Amino acid sequence: MDIIIADKSHTIHAQTICDAIEAAAQVRGTGIAKRSIEYIISKMESNNAAIALEGDTFAGFCYIETWSHDKFVANSGLIVHPDFRNQGLAKKIKQVVFEHSRTKYPNAKIFSITTGLAVMKLNTALGYKPVTFSELTDEPSFWKGCQTCKNYDVLQRTTQSMCLCTGMLFDPSSKPESTSKKVKEKTFLRLKSIKQSLFLKKHKK
Repeated sequence: MDIIIADKSHTIHAQTICDAIEAAAQVRGTGIAKRSIEYIISKMESNNAAIALEGDTFAGFCYIETWSHDKFVANSGLIVHPDFRNQGLAKKIKQVVFEHSRTKYPNAKIFSITTGLAVMKLNTALGYKPVTFSELTDEPSFWKGCQTCKNYDVLQRTTQSMCLCTGMLFDPSSKPESTSKKVKEKTFLRLKSIKQSLFLKKHKK
């Protein structure tokens, strides 16, 4: 298995990646905004993505987005093809794209918004901390990208202050903690349940 920084030669996999992201969104029912094939290709051509390949077969992907004049960076669209899941590949891809982000944008704060416990665990291991949305980029174009998420109306109703996603941030200027904290699964699931009760059930017709 090779995990490398994507370039123009990998654009042949763009449609497969878009299909995989959309399929994952349908299965999870929350999160994962859709991305166009043109957008995915642009990330490859600018070397702002990591791709996992088993020979010539697509296995996984993640891309980098920059915001607020490179003050913020997001590692987004992490996806693993169903044929290669449960092998620890997501963690390896996340590590590669995180390290590439730190090398290419050394002073940027790296952030993530996610509904997934697995991604929260990966982020925590890399040094991310849970934060409020107010600590993330306020650039409208980032939040516009959430429009294709089925819960975008929640973000609008809360004036962009919260959603079902949890915000996480890695600040390169912060001192690393001596011991890493583990994500408490029960706490996360309870928080997610509370958010769903507040933002979804009350607005069902």
